[in-house]
Amino acid sequence: MSTALPKAAIAKAAFEAYANDDRAAIERLIAEDFSFMSPLDNGIGRETYFARCWPNHETIAAFHFIRAVEAGDEVIVTYEGETHEGRRFRNTEVLTVRDDAIHAVEVYFGWSLPHEAAPGGFTGS
Repeated sequence: MSTALPKAAIAKAAFEAYANDDRAAIERLIAEDFSFMSPLDNGIGRETYFARCWPNHETIAAFHFIRAVEAGDEVIVTYEGETHEGRRFRNTEVLTVRDDAIHAVEVYFGWSLPHEAAPGGFTGS
């Protein structure tokens, strides 16, 4: 049975749980068969995700959503995050949402704000 909430709203609610220090909210949103992928994590499950990733909620002050695009069971979310210390960053995530729960997340990260390269430039050699 599906909720009246759009899948993008479910995805955004997961980010808001981090900013609001709301473990109960994120527990309700993450499916039992959850899988998490990032440049640092290769298909970790729900238990490992909560042990490894949830502690980051202590540093998060806010998320500002740039886009949230639904495509079938997936929601593509780009956001700019802020830490309590004022650091800003930009990430894109692809969340698979089915049956009112998040079953998978792919995270693409690495942007610091402001960008390390000058406008029109690049970093590295």
